[in-house]
Amino acid sequence: MVYFEGYYHIQRHKNNNYLPFTICQLPFILVFIRNFVSMKKIFYTFFGLLCTVTIGAQSYRDATLSTNERVEDLLKRMTKEEKVAQLLSPLGWTYDEKKDSVGVGMLWATFRADPWTGRTLENGLTPRMAARRANELQRHALEYTRLGIPLLLAEETPHGMMAIEATTFPTGLGLGATFSTELMERMGEAILAEMKAEGANLGYGPVLDLARDPRWSRTEETMGEEPTLTGLLGSAIVRGMKGRCVLKHLAAYGMGEGGQNGATINMGQRELTTTYLPPFRQAVEAGALGVMTAYNAIDGVPSTCNPWLLREVLRRLWGFKGIVVSDLYSINVIHNTLHAASSLEEAAQMALEAGVDVDLGASAYGQFGIQSLESKVLDDAVRRVLRLKFELGLFEHPYVNEEEAEKVHCKEHIELARDIARASVTLLKNNGLLPIKRNQHIAIVGPNADDPYAQLGDYTAPQPEGKVITIRQGLQEKGYELTSMDEADIIIAVVGGSSNR
Repeated sequence: MVYFEGYYHIQRHKNNNYLPFTICQLPFILVFIRNFVSMKKIFYTFFGLLCTVTIGAQSYRDATLSTNERVEDLLKRMTKEEKVAQLLSPLGWTYDEKKDSVGVGMLWATFRADPWTGRTLENGLTPRMAARRANELQRHALEYTRLGIPLLLAEETPHGMMAIEATTFPTGLGLGATFSTELMERMGEAILAEMKAEGANLGYGPVLDLARDPRWSRTEETMGEEPTLTGLLGSAIVRGMKGRCVLKHLAAYGMGEGGQNGATINMGQRELTTTYLPPFRQAVEAGALGVMTAYNAIDGVPSTCNPWLLREVLRRLWGFKGIVVSDLYSINVIHNTLHAASSLEEAAQMALEAGVDVDLGASAYGQFGIQSLESKVLDDAVRRVLRLKFELGLFEHPYVNEEEAEKVHCKEHIELARDIARASVTLLKNNGLLPIKRNQHIAIVGPNADDPYAQLGDYTAPQPEGKVITIRQGLQEKGYELTSMDEADIIIAVVGGSSNR
């Protein structure tokens, strides 16, 4: 029996999608029950059990069945712990799958590199390494968790995938300045190709917030202040990405009181529905598979637990069938910043009941937070996550060809980024200053005048030396003479943007 128990444990641990025992274990079973029933009965009983278990265990893996049939078959096999785990999205760059025997539903920013994550060109993932890491994570989810449910791997993609060597496009304000749906759709196609090459399944973007208060600290992420333009360009990006987008951030995120990020918003429902929601509706109708909530509260109701916004508007009126993801720790914000819940447990319950399917950061949803909720509420959220995985084909094709990762940042994508950058250049007025004459002395001021990383804006990975030309370098290479402010004919101020310091 020692051998039997050890073998049974290995089978369950590695892949329990098949029989919980094998033919080679039959002798042990026969010895155990031979004094109770006849051999003939044993044979027919075992054969019937073999057929029943095989058919049942294979059902959700049968690609010939409908998605609904596969979802329901898998759902009924899951424990409550496994259901909750499917609603968790930890930070991908810190996730250790070897310490997780249950698995999680999604990982976020596994390939991300920037000063916040501490991932650099030296210790971050190249495209080939990222593809290998994606395969390792999927292999663990498939072979070393009880039900073998594949992961959703999500990456930031507001203006290109935020990963080492991925193509960087202009930031949101630059994209808006192109006024080109054709360029946006092509950019979406390029982003999707690079995502898939590294093993990512979903991109967090486009950003559809409207920037109408210049004090707001995330203005550069947006495509401007105009809802019609934002809706058209955002929908084009969604089409290019074949819907593999998580739209950010529902809703009216850029209108916090005093221009403060995540502050409460006081506006009437008419202004909200006619100005700030239409871009999201257009992008949903273009096929977006995900929507992210905002940190803010609208008229005192946090967006991350607003049933009117998430259930009535998004799902019932717009017919959205995809997943709703919280912004990073925005479920926590319901409790610790907006003070709309007495505890984190209550905040988690409020978010799930309102329609938030995935906890980005995975610090709020847990057995202590949502296990006591009505089963239907939990099951509906899990259904949406599982349905997306089936529809994306992850059960049949979870792995990527690591050699395909070499296509990231290809010549075509570089040229496309240049075309978009050229189209984004906007001259509002020229009073004779431009073009700058060769004999004029120029002073360059500002913290970002010679900072390569700051030239590329938010959500950008580190860049190798020599890849980015700063404003100072560009002017010097063109032969312009740089001088002090006291002797300058023209002063160029380079401010704003990100910094690696």
